[in-house]
Amino acid sequence: MKIRDLLASESINLKGSATSKEDVLNQMVDLMAKSGKINDVETYRKGVFAREDESTTGIGEGIAIPHCKSEAVSKPGLAAMILPDGVEFDALDGQPVNLIFLIAAPNTKDNVHLDVLSKLSTLLMDLDFTDSLRKASSVDEFLNIIDRAEADKDEAEDAKEKAEQQNAANGSGYTVLAVTACPTGIAHTYMAAESLEKHAAERGISIKVETRGSGGAKHVLTDQEIKDATAIIVAADTKVPMDRFDGKPLIQVKVADGINKADELLDKAIKAEAPIFKASESNTSEVEESGSEGIGRAAYKHLMSGVSHMLPFVIGGGIMTAIAFLIDTICGYGTTGGSNFGSMVPLSALFKYIGGLSMGLMVPVLAGYIAYSIADRPGLAVGFVGGMLASSGNSALLNFAGIWPGHWQGAGDAKQYIFELHGVQKVIADFAFQNTGNTISGFLGGIAAGFLAGAIILFLKKITNGLPASLDGIKPTLIYPFCGILIMGIAMCFVLNPAIGYINTLLSDMLNGLSKSGMLTLLGLILGAMMAIDMGGPINKAAYVFGTGMLAQANNYLASGLTHSDPKVQACYIAMAAIMAGGMVPPVGIAIACKLFPKKFTEAEKETKVSNLIMGCAFITEGAIPFAAADPIHVIPCTLVGAGIAGGLSAAFKCTLMAPHGGVFVFATVGKPLLYILAWLIGSIVTAILLGFIKKDAK
Repeated sequence: MKIRDLLASESINLKGSATSKEDVLNQMVDLMAKSGKINDVETYRKGVFAREDESTTGIGEGIAIPHCKSEAVSKPGLAAMILPDGVEFDALDGQPVNLIFLIAAPNTKDNVHLDVLSKLSTLLMDLDFTDSLRKASSVDEFLNIIDRAEADKDEAEDAKEKAEQQNAANGSGYTVLAVTACPTGIAHTYMAAESLEKHAAERGISIKVETRGSGGAKHVLTDQEIKDATAIIVAADTKVPMDRFDGKPLIQVKVADGINKADELLDKAIKAEAPIFKASESNTSEVEESGSEGIGRAAYKHLMSGVSHMLPFVIGGGIMTAIAFLIDTICGYGTTGGSNFGSMVPLSALFKYIGGLSMGLMVPVLAGYIAYSIADRPGLAVGFVGGMLASSGNSALLNFAGIWPGHWQGAGDAKQYIFELHGVQKVIADFAFQNTGNTISGFLGGIAAGFLAGAIILFLKKITNGLPASLDGIKPTLIYPFCGILIMGIAMCFVLNPAIGYINTLLSDMLNGLSKSGMLTLLGLILGAMMAIDMGGPINKAAYVFGTGMLAQANNYLASGLTHSDPKVQACYIAMAAIMAGGMVPPVGIAIACKLFPKKFTEAEKETKVSNLIMGCAFITEGAIPFAAADPIHVIPCTLVGAGIAGGLSAAFKCTLMAPHGGVFVFATVGKPLLYILAWLIGSIVTAILLGFIKKDAK
């Protein structure tokens, strides 16, 4: 296959004109569509813009190579445009772009076109070639220039392969070795390789470059070549095998530096300015595009690592819990199950037990894999422990109060055992294990624990870097886990979890004050909103515990002689109804948004529509956690407002609920059920619409 096979004459414009980067990209997509190789133009267009959002494809020297690999491409293709007046393109060198090639790659196993695309990418590094293209007076001349350059390139590649074989046969090594790779593996991978080879040849430096593109690894470095080389250059924006470079001087940079800073990289390599790489510290390379990514994008990448691993636990456990509620409803316990609803018969209890364990793992998994993304395998254990502490809180130690020293005081039956705490034990009791309320910090605490765990491991790696090499074996098995878990435990138990406990106490006092003042609509609004802030976390649980406490209070009122219609009893049931209405909104609102605004969500997120709908109907707010964790700044305000409106409307309608859980499966216990459903749906739709306006398009 030749470049001409991909580049149709109708997809070439030699006298283009554009007002902006967006304008020229739209024109390029339209040119590509003329070739008939795109089966869904708009999907392909979105893919091109999404790739451009990741990092600019304007590589400098007036050249841009936008590209997209997509199911919307039926056949591989190219489109080309010359812009005599140029256009601003956010190019790496800051200069306008006047020569653009757009690449369309199908998402198939057949990668025969990739060699052709890589060849074009390397040809564009030749200034004489690109100048000739800009001066072409006709489409035929444009194509003929490409044909001649491609033939010369094929001859050069044959000569290069023969030279590599000869070097291997003679045992001759290379002064410098390099690896280039980019996420799509279509253009930048090969352009970086060409730039390094070209600059090395000009300076008389022998070099071999391994390219790791979409078509697989080419010119793979051998063990002997690595052993003989002076230094290694890894210019990559994706993971490459790194263990093989253990003990070698190694330079790690983004792939764009391989294109634009080849001389600088070669200088560092031959002057022995590169640090020695230690495989025990890292077994992969994932170079951050510091210019286009930054700290925020890096943090987002780590966060999404945790969310993607957490998602199966949420979905699997949530649906199993919903099935438990369904079984109890079928068995006739929808109105009588009370706090045991979901566990009234052995079969439902089994489903709820398994589902509960799965749901209980989601925060530790979230924290563990955030830490793993930051610090590799050593971060897992510290992250998991941090997540467990976030989801369990500090209350466990209170169970061991009986082992503390003390004495009996009083006389007869009035004797009391008085604890006497001193020194370290008193500090622990006073600061980490005060009985000040729920100390569970939930998924927000889990996110904090994940990033903290990653930072702890990176810190430990840094301070232990100077230890003798003989101790390298005990770092990941002893030093990192012990010191990391200790630091994490102290931070969670003494700082984050107690702070959450104090906040919960204040929230409970506020809710009790509103209830006693008779401000039921405001109380319902606040309770509903609280259910959607951290979805199963401490604020959510504070509202839920308040609601179950109100049900207990209602029972006390009834036992004292009041009737169900008494305002005091009704107030208790109104509060519980508002809580469940608010808790059902986030998953359902997100499911509606996935349907109404699909471009706001990734493919994986859109596939959870049905499971979120089921969990929302079953009052399992945690179904929304992956979305809130992935984009808390935009998602949480939307769910908070929608849930608050649902809770407020439920209270304003004076809807009541006599069951503490179950969602639609306990609607038989709801007073004014039609108005209750209306409040729930209005809140869900508000959440969906807000997500459509506020949330950014998914990449």
